[in-house]
Amino acid sequence: MIDESEFRRVIGHFATGVSVVTSCRADGSACGLTVSAVSALSLHPTLVLVCVDRQSQTHGWMEGAGYYAVNVLEEGRGETLARRFSAGGAEEKFRGTAWRPERTGAPVLDEALAWMDCRVTAALPGGDHTIFVGEVLAADAREGTPLLYYRGGYGRFES
Repeated sequence: MIDESEFRRVIGHFATGVSVVTSCRADGSACGLTVSAVSALSLHPTLVLVCVDRQSQTHGWMEGAGYYAVNVLEEGRGETLARRFSAGGAEEKFRGTAWRPERTGAPVLDEALAWMDCRVTAALPGGDHTIFVGEVLAADAREGTPLLYYRGGYGRFES
């Protein structure tokens, strides 16, 4: 087995986009967390997967809600959102952040570069994470530059 710190060092060389995955708690209030493990899974049907740490509060709320939205962050303000949604309590994460409920009820952030509203179709074990597979029911994107995560820091795409 590879040592955890060595695995982090090596996998850190894989640049990923940064997203905030959102859902709702049982009382209907918004919840969410920053993730980099997001992937398109299938075109027919349209499926996207997200990997969420089982220890995260948002994990249980997503599981209970049965839906989530993937909010792809843009460079610039996106880093502030990524940092806010990776720490702190649920109420602080959404403070000062404009959002709207989408088709499923999942919160879509107004500042998202792109978003996908998903209904959970499967929740699979993945080590210390759960792999949530969701059918994309609605989505949109606008022009802009995505926020990237690489070797422990945030960056941008240079063309």
